[in-house]
Amino acid sequence: MTQKYTITVAGGGSTFTPGIVLMLLKESSRFPIRKIMLYDNDPERQKIIAEACGIYLRENAPEIEFGYTDDPKEAFTGIDFVLAHIRVGKYAMREKDEKIPLKYGVVGQETCGPGGIAYGMRSIGGVLEILNYMEAYSPDAWMLNYSNPAAIVAEATNRLRPDSKILNICDMPIDLEEKMAGIAGLKSRKEMQVGYYGLNHFGWWHQIYDKAGNDLMPVIRAYIAENGFPVSAEQQVDDSWAHTFKMAREVYAIDPETIPNTYLKYYLFPYEIAAGLDPEYTRANEVMDGREKKVFSVCREIIEKGTSSGSNFEADAHATYIVDLARAIAENTQERFLLIVPNEGAIENFERTAMVEIPCIVGKNGYEKICQGKIPRFQKGMMEQQVNVEKLVVDAWIEGSYQKLWQALTLSKTVPSAAAAKVILDEFIQANEDYWPELT
Repeated sequence: MTQKYTITVAGGGSTFTPGIVLMLLKESSRFPIRKIMLYDNDPERQKIIAEACGIYLRENAPEIEFGYTDDPKEAFTGIDFVLAHIRVGKYAMREKDEKIPLKYGVVGQETCGPGGIAYGMRSIGGVLEILNYMEAYSPDAWMLNYSNPAAIVAEATNRLRPDSKILNICDMPIDLEEKMAGIAGLKSRKEMQVGYYGLNHFGWWHQIYDKAGNDLMPVIRAYIAENGFPVSAEQQVDDSWAHTFKMAREVYAIDPETIPNTYLKYYLFPYEIAAGLDPEYTRANEVMDGREKKVFSVCREIIEKGTSSGSNFEADAHATYIVDLARAIAENTQERFLLIVPNEGAIENFERTAMVEIPCIVGKNGYEKICQGKIPRFQKGMMEQQVNVEKLVVDAWIEGSYQKLWQALTLSKTVPSAAAAKVILDEFIQANEDYWPELT
């Protein structure tokens, strides 16, 4: 008899949840599902998403048991995997993360710079809470965590829950690898084998081969030098993302021997980026006026009609990596993934305790790191600065230290001075009084 798996989606009220549910359904021949449970601590928001998903599943996969709850015991009992994509403070707090730094001419971004630090201070407690529920009610389950900001969350979980069954992963490298596969004339990133090193949202590809061992770096580098990363017509990205993909040209030019993660633009061109952002209308507003409204509108329409027939529900196609990762654990497929893991020598000339993003082989017992050797001085210098920002943020959360958080903001390459760091921090403290630990 085929093994079937029970999944809890933590962050059931997310606009990404319908796409995840449909993706699980689409991939059910590879990864059979017995039950999907949604969990969120905002029951009213989750109810809209969940009822629409429930109608879709009843019509298209009635054999899959489905439920939703805000009760941790109900959500996390008898499960095999937790898919965690929580957003503590929701988009209202993301808007503040982005707009407060911009008032002072500093980059306002979801995961990079001051905004990422503020978000990290909220996310640590939320992810640890979910992890505690999982371990209390289903101690053999695995958490596949892609909650942002992944670098800070991974540093915190590694330090505070070092023995937990959690894999921290990010979808951005996966999206970029799909684009690079297209550049190289391949059908899928799975036809490539990559070498990559960095921190989350802060890394570089240094090797890319096809299955026959042919070096794909020259053709990909030439394309990016000219165009940046491609955007297909069907992808329909917002203007801010189109700019990000195109600006990979400028980021690439700084080190044309490697291919950069697109988020590096915020660290290498922080003042130029900040100057080009609208402090009154940021990415958070784009999302709230775009995907947020669209997804909830579709869900309400499904609920009102009582059927998902003719709806615009779509599977999150690139999120199939979640199924791939779950299968690697459940069925010991030994597939490669970029994971955020303790360095411990995998990058030979970098701090052993750093949480680095590198290729790993995943199976039923967890992961094995693939060593990336020594990295160049330029990348090493940038990474050393950023990893200390992340460690200071976690220090500040654990110790309730104002001083450590001020130091973290000051050390960020996106912040021009300690004075700017302090005024941003003081305003962040007021904005996050319901979310951050008290700082003294």
